[in-house]
Amino acid sequence: MESNVRVRFAPSPTGPLHIGGVRTALYNYLFAKKYNGTFVLRIEDTDQTRYVANAEQYIIDALEWCNIPFDEGPNKNEKFGPYRQSERKNLYKEYADILIKTGWAYYAFDTSEQLDALRKGHEAEGKTFIYNWHNREKGKLVNSLVLTADEVQAKINAGENYVIRFKTPQDELLRMEDEIRGNIKIDTNTLDDKILFKGDGMPTYHLANIVDDHLMQITHVIRGEEWLPSMPLHVLLYKAFGWEAPKFAHLPLILKPVGKGKLSKRDGDKLGFPVFPLEYTNEKTGDVSRGYKEDGYFNDAFINMLAFLGWNPGTEQEIFSLEELIAAFDLKRVSKSGAKFSPDKTKWFNQQYMQTKSDAELTELFLPILAEKGITKDKEYVLKVVTAIKERAVFVNDFWDLSNFFFETPTEYDAKASKKNWKEGTAELMQELIEVISNIQDFSSENTEKEVKEWITAKEIGFGKVMQPLRLSLVGKLAGPHLFDIIAMIGKEETLLRLKNAIEKL
Repeated sequence: MESNVRVRFAPSPTGPLHIGGVRTALYNYLFAKKYNGTFVLRIEDTDQTRYVANAEQYIIDALEWCNIPFDEGPNKNEKFGPYRQSERKNLYKEYADILIKTGWAYYAFDTSEQLDALRKGHEAEGKTFIYNWHNREKGKLVNSLVLTADEVQAKINAGENYVIRFKTPQDELLRMEDEIRGNIKIDTNTLDDKILFKGDGMPTYHLANIVDDHLMQITHVIRGEEWLPSMPLHVLLYKAFGWEAPKFAHLPLILKPVGKGKLSKRDGDKLGFPVFPLEYTNEKTGDVSRGYKEDGYFNDAFINMLAFLGWNPGTEQEIFSLEELIAAFDLKRVSKSGAKFSPDKTKWFNQQYMQTKSDAELTELFLPILAEKGITKDKEYVLKVVTAIKERAVFVNDFWDLSNFFFETPTEYDAKASKKNWKEGTAELMQELIEVISNIQDFSSENTEKEVKEWITAKEIGFGKVMQPLRLSLVGKLAGPHLFDIIAMIGKEETLLRLKNAIEKL
């Protein structure tokens, strides 16, 4: 592998960054770092009609949160800047003109009305209209291939709208190599003459990305499968300019969890999961889209999940640190077929990462949630709570529901559990238990458990007759960690208060 690996992530700032785009950025990042290369961010904003003002910053913020920051890009190490295509506008016209001069491109003055009429005419005959070798020089189309040089110049001088089209070679078998998909062959006669430069003075993606990739010395183009049909044109453009083409790798689609097709925002809205890394507010409509960060996902769990959507290490290992992903990543192990997104698997990854976080780190994340609820407890107590409940949590946001009884006295009791476990004679039994607990001096979990169980054994009654009502009294439901750990943490006074409350209310 070359020592000067340079890859780029080139999103369009037309809205929030879909997780498919994040995965493309991730694979580029992993590949670059594996070979000590450079990860470039380029903003491809040639489509001004769809430009969204806050989208570029969103993209940058998302990459930062994912911990896959770019090495070069807008306002950062601008070695080959500028990195916004709108700021490179004049550059593309120069290269379009080069293709005109060398015969690889031509001016086309056809109006949209003329082209629509030709399409409808072909459709009426059961044919498909393609602007290419078949008809570009037959006289029905208005372009510089059939006009004289003077006629072309006259039209340009008169301000007539035109585009510049690529002149696709005729009767060639184009052989290409994709790092993921292997050998690809295309008959150039099936290709159309794509527009390279538009009437609004802006290049199309096809021209701009080729020129930029060459000038920015990109060695590998790793991008989504949707660009695979454009690969022949891009390879031909490199040939037309006399440049060495980078290696291409087209990533598989991320598929819907249910049904067929590409994962969309609509799927997330319908099934209740985010498809964007960060929460996004549409400035025009005010609509807010959910984000993985705000939904409580750890960034490293999110990245680990994304890495497995289309790639596998060839082993049973599923939990990878970013450093391990870099070491293991290989384009040869990226799948050709689409990867089905699983909301449940995504939650599983987050739960796995929850267990790898230190209790102290999770405590710091839980404290603001408690503060919002007006609860002040010393950090040591909260840390003990986190230690007791974190194994049952998927998100830090789950901590409150799993632990509220550590901070507040229950005021309600689960109806189904109460009916089943609080029976005739239970109140008297709990009153006796109050006396037992009142006399316990060493209120550690171990000792309290020992003395209460000795009392139950001496009374020759089933443990369930005491333990279930006791848990119901302390927690309000039949849930929570080890019962005597709860007792030790809330203390004797609170334990007795809760037992008395349960006797009165149940």
